[in-house]
Amino acid sequence: MSRLRGRTALITGASRSFGKATALLFAREGADLVLNYRSAEAEAQAVAEKVRSIGRQAVLVQADLAKPEDVQRLAQSALDAFGRIDILVNNAGVMEVKPFAQQDSQMWRWMIDVNVYGTIALTHALLPRMLETGGGRVICLASQLGHVGGENFAVYSGTKGFILAFTKSLAREVGPRGITVNTVCPGSIVTDMNRAIFPPERQKQRAAELPLRRMGDPSDVAEAVLFLAADSGRFVTGQCVDVNGGATMA
Repeated sequence: MSRLRGRTALITGASRSFGKATALLFAREGADLVLNYRSAEAEAQAVAEKVRSIGRQAVLVQADLAKPEDVQRLAQSALDAFGRIDILVNNAGVMEVKPFAQQDSQMWRWMIDVNVYGTIALTHALLPRMLETGGGRVICLASQLGHVGGENFAVYSGTKGFILAFTKSLAREVGPRGITVNTVCPGSIVTDMNRAIFPPERQKQRAAELPLRRMGDPSDVAEAVLFLAADSGRFVTGQCVDVNGGATMA
């Protein structure tokens, strides 16, 4: 398949879970990639090597999206590598699971800086080039908790709710210039970030609660991101695609 042939993509948090699955799928579909990671260098290197084995280019850039200087360096490194970024996947995120009354401002700031600031700052840094080249795709990763909230997820859910509103507003602004902006909202999928709250017994219980009677996989999310990134998503903008086994239904 070559649904992304000739296109370049930047994926944040590309060393594992949704980011890794998306990177490998994009490579199989013909895209050259800028792969961002914060600390999991060995895992990111392994993803890059797999991308290259598929026959696509992979540029690794370490950057902490909570740091403004890192965000700017990441954007510039991507443009230096390929001259343009056609697809931006804002995947990186962090989460603290704890009652709100037990959290502190340092923890709030961490989640807000990565989940909110990192997303809007990187989008802002790359958008001018997309506007110059006449189009592009911005795809964010949020969560079903951005819709419904969750006990012990007050600030995290708030950051993801922000992404949903940001997506709709930016889509209206840049749609006339050929840029689509969408969000994918995963749920009921075990990742490195939430594995502690989904032990095997809880996974079985959760699967039984879902209309599809199974937990999801990062590849399910990657397929949704690909749909939005490819020509199949050319008439879709300002939307949230829920990939959660039917846990929430609009």
